[in-house]
Parts: sequence; structure tokens; C-alpha cells
Amino acid sequence: MATAAKRSSRSKSRQVAALPWRVIDGERQVMMITSRETRRWVIPKGGRMGGKTDPEAAAIEAMEEAGVQGDIGVNPVGVFRYAKRLKSGDDRMYVVAVYPLRVLIQLGAWPEAAERERRWMSLDEAAASVHEPDLAQLILDFAQVSLDD
Repeated sequence: MATAAKRSSRSKSRQVAALPWRVIDGERQVMMITSRETRRWVIPKGGRMGGKTDPEAAAIEAMEEAGVQGDIGVNPVGVFRYAKRLKSGDDRMYVVAVYPLRVLIQLGAWPEAAERERRWMSLDEAAASVHEPDLAQLILDFAQVSLDD
């Protein structure tokens, strides 16, 4: 349990994420990856990058972490929040803007291949696999997002 001092020291940081997707047999699927430390199912995400738009940064994270490339949406499909325990013991809150990435290329080798698993999942399976309630709802709501698929 966090102490009052630790709770008061929480700061919010903004991140960007990609939600890699494809359509197979008329069903929208998303690619999930494991985190490096906890091995939980997540989507590719990372910090904002100087000199890059948020969608460009999200696309870079998708290539590095999941080995996928494609067309990134310019508008986020939503946001989710999560807390990360830092080495100092403090918690840092993150607010993550999520951009849809239509996957056109799935690489056989990519920068973080040795550190992560990746898996295509149905929206229901992906939502059930994540620990963050905001992200689970975002994934479920993705079924209703109008995309050129």
C-alpha cells in the first residue's frame, strides 16, 4: 500500500501507443505484446519523441516493440491510464493516447523480438488479457470505431 507521501509524489506523464490491427474473415483483430518486465499483455507504447508527431512516435514504438509497420491514424481512438512502480518505490501515473495502426507489414525479426512475445487476438480476447480497465474498454470500443478496413 502506498504511503501518503508516495501518493502525493505521483506525477503524470504522457505517452503514446499504437493499437496494431487487421481484419481476418471480417473480424477485426489486434496485436498484443508482452511487457519486458512483468510479461503482461500490453500494446506497443512509449514516451513522446521530440521532432516527431505523436502518431509517428506511436508507429515507431510499434515497429520496435512488435515488429509491425503500416498506416497510423492521425487521431487517437482513446486514452488509458496506468500506474508504474519506479525503482525508487514511487508510483508514476501515465496517460496514454492510443493511435490505430493498420498493419501492412509484419516483420520476422525486429529490435525487441528477443524480449517480447506478440500475438494476434480478437478484441474480446485482447480486452480480457490486459490488466488496465481503461485499456480493456478502449479495445472493446475499438469494434465500433469507423476505419477504412
